[in-house]
Amino acid sequence: MVERKSLTSEQYAALHDGLVIPAHPLALTAQRQLDVQRQRALTRYYIASGAGGIAVAVHSTQFEIRDPKIGLFETVLRLASEEVERANIQRPFLKIAGICGPQSQALGEAEIAAGLGYDIGLVSMGGLPGLTEEEHLARIRAVADVLPVFGFYLQPSVGGRTFSYEFWRAFSEIPGVVGIKIAPFNRYQTIDVVRAVCHSSRRDEIALYTGNDDNIVNDLLTAYRFTIEGQSVEKRIVGGLLGHWAVWTQKAVELLDEIKQVRVNREISTAWLTRNVEVTDCNAAFFDPAHNFHGCIPGIHEVLRRQGLLEGRWCLNPKEELSEGQAEEIDRVYRAYPHLNDDEFVASGLNLWMKG
Repeated sequence: MVERKSLTSEQYAALHDGLVIPAHPLALTAQRQLDVQRQRALTRYYIASGAGGIAVAVHSTQFEIRDPKIGLFETVLRLASEEVERANIQRPFLKIAGICGPQSQALGEAEIAAGLGYDIGLVSMGGLPGLTEEEHLARIRAVADVLPVFGFYLQPSVGGRTFSYEFWRAFSEIPGVVGIKIAPFNRYQTIDVVRAVCHSSRRDEIALYTGNDDNIVNDLLTAYRFTIEGQSVEKRIVGGLLGHWAVWTQKAVELLDEIKQVRVNREISTAWLTRNVEVTDCNAAFFDPAHNFHGCIPGIHEVLRRQGLLEGRWCLNPKEELSEGQAEEIDRVYRAYPHLNDDEFVASGLNLWMKG
């Protein structure tokens, strides 16, 4: 058993201040083999963009990496960890590992991640329809004994499930839970999580992050307030852990910095409502909700391919491709919102990131 890890005080403070954390894609060759050079280049891009961490072996990295015939889980974790250490980053930076499967698998993945120097485990609760809420909580407690835990409320349309307010209330009391990624794409369920955390004795120890790709900007601007035992308690979603932020990452960092200033000033103009729509429209092109998110990973890959970070948009599963009309939608949002892409930034750094 790997000794339980904990965050440094600097990492803890940065997590609660709010970070851009991209969900790391998987770079493949045309033969659908790992492209090590471009996998390393992607990590270097996220570091150079000013991101506050990376999430590896998550949905955007493709769950098939865990297939014994493919066997890339430990490899992609190691490559990203090596690049972070090599970069000697002069700011707090979080390495987050995706953790999946039944308890025995989840514990094994957590121990591998801890051994490779990862700081937090993002624990998926998808793909386990037979577990009760209490069994899910027991699984989280077990993983939290190995690695600090980021909870993950995943939308049912892509394999998640609906959890009760009482579940999140109990979840928030688990020692070792340091954050929750809220991604049900549902305002009611988002409020459930925030309210549960606010009612928890650990409310000041848990950082909330958006994964709601349909509402990123509004999530980051909203102050949630609840009256608890006669006192007003306020909580914010402070940052994002997002597949959407795997592309145009440098602009995402600028966006979050702007939002943090708006929070300080507490003056939100209606222009931010328009910005929310712009970002959501881009996400619709990348993530393909028009076809039940079938093209979400190829959509991310296509943007990175256009920028030169990936050679192609290949996935481990040959059936994963852009949906009909999706490339045209990406063309459209590129034309409509040129201020949201970071193509110039990528072009200026690509040759450097591709070296070594």
